[in-house]
Amino acid sequence: MNDIHDIHAMYDSAVRAEAVTVRYGKRLAVDAATLDVPRGSVTALLGRNGAGKSSLVRCLLGQQKPEAGRVTLFGDDVWHHRARLMNKVGVVSEEADAPPQMRVDQLAAFCGRLYSQWQPKAVDERLERFGIDRRARFGDLSKGQKKQVMLALALASSPELLILDDPTLGLDAVARKSLFEEVIAELADRGITVLLTTHDLAGVETIADRVAIIRDGKIIVDEELELLKARFRRVRYAQQPVALAAGAMGVRNWGSDGAEAIVSDFDGQWPERFRAAEISPMLLEEIFIALTGETRGVQS
Repeated sequence: MNDIHDIHAMYDSAVRAEAVTVRYGKRLAVDAATLDVPRGSVTALLGRNGAGKSSLVRCLLGQQKPEAGRVTLFGDDVWHHRARLMNKVGVVSEEADAPPQMRVDQLAAFCGRLYSQWQPKAVDERLERFGIDRRARFGDLSKGQKKQVMLALALASSPELLILDDPTLGLDAVARKSLFEEVIAELADRGITVLLTTHDLAGVETIADRVAIIRDGKIIVDEELELLKARFRRVRYAQQPVALAAGAMGVRNWGSDGAEAIVSDFDGQWPERFRAAEISPMLLEEIFIALTGETRGVQS
């Protein structure tokens, strides 16, 4: 820590990754990634397949030691204090995994012995809401039901931090709605910190207050969602303007119907600079594609 600002940031953060680097042989999976997840926030970590999300999450959980950099949970180094810190963390991994012959109630009883603030009634309430029989064998459940069981177990541990790795994978529309609108919203209202990775950007936009985007192993965005959306605009011209040369300001396409560009530093001066243009706000999914798609060219 170099100054008072860094010290305050450490204690205000539930998760803090500082210049984390991960390599697999010659391949650089995470490249000096720095990420801050404030306490009480709902933060979405977004990236395309292979961008480095899973490697970074493993480092955040102390499951993998980075080649360089440091990760702290609630101010403590996760690699050196993992056993104690995991008592504060609920995790739903991308692939829900448990012994297939084990009944759901047996699985809950086993997990209950691992956490000091286990809430058995919370498991029963969640399973009832999800419509899952407590005596069902884990291996007989659908992929979505397995994910719901793991979510119920994670919540029953009374976590201060909930990490959801692609939580909507395998869930139908009703289950996704339940997770985003009920579960995560409830946790946020209680002041619990949520970090999730997902490809369901429409769902994220309804519940996240912060967004981090990882591209090619680098964190290229880490900010409040509303601030991110406020600075991105799509600019359309009915015809090619003299002032907008090809390649300038993130030109997306030219054609008989004019030109389209995306700007990432929109402010009050843009309307004057693009007086003849149609300027429109962008959805999170559109911003994500602009920043991580093969055709980037975003003006910043």
